[in-house]
Amino acid sequence: MVTAMNISDEIEQILQPYNFEMFQDLRPFLEEYWAISFAIALIYLLLIFVGQNYMKARKGFNLQGSLILWSFCLAVFSILGAVRTWVYMGTLLLRGSLKHTVCFTNFINHPIIKFWSCLFVLSKIIELGDTAFIILRKRPLIFVHWYHHSTVLVYTSFGYRYKVAAGGWFMTMNYGVHAIMYTYYTLKAAKVKPPRWFPMFVTSLQVLQMFMGAIIGILTFIWRQEQGCHTTAEELFWSFILYMTYFLLFAQYFHKTYIIPRIKAKTKSQ
Repeated sequence: MVTAMNISDEIEQILQPYNFEMFQDLRPFLEEYWAISFAIALIYLLLIFVGQNYMKARKGFNLQGSLILWSFCLAVFSILGAVRTWVYMGTLLLRGSLKHTVCFTNFINHPIIKFWSCLFVLSKIIELGDTAFIILRKRPLIFVHWYHHSTVLVYTSFGYRYKVAAGGWFMTMNYGVHAIMYTYYTLKAAKVKPPRWFPMFVTSLQVLQMFMGAIIGILTFIWRQEQGCHTTAEELFWSFILYMTYFLLFAQYFHKTYIIPRIKAKTKSQ
């Protein structure tokens, strides 16, 4: 019988990390101070309130050049992360099974996953800068934006601290969606018009990501009694609750942004 350990050892021989992926492990530091994510999230929400009040009587800044550079850097980072994590998780899936990827944590110790999961946790702090651009440019700040940013920051730190096995897919899907999303943001900031279907495609991917995250949570719950399945009731509860709320909020946004306008336009044309 092929075990999770056998598969992880086999993949470790197949997929060799690059030199830059062998940097000093920050896991001890991030595990010890993961609870700081709560403070960062609270400061983030406070700064939203302060920033919006500050900008009320002021004209929005242009910031086009800065926004292009910001989105471009996040796009490149997400593309690199997506390529490395998708190759690893895809290989793990093909060599083993879906159960191996959502139940067993052996793969977490592979240098590729250790490197990109560490950057993934830190990137959730960096990505809070998206909100700063919205506020400083006086663009509408919707609930799903700040709710998603703040809760993802906390849950990512939680998942990293407790080595949530399903977090491998949460990270991989997020890298993939962000690779496309930030590429779109870069084009939009540069005033390059992408195809009309592209923004709808990006939101569709976000909805699909949240749906798949909820499905993974359900599968983990089903397989939780398997020998060696590293999961707890707390991990299951928070992952399922968060992904279900993300799914509902992004689905609502999709309906409001793309479906309702089409219905109204069709009604007017008649």
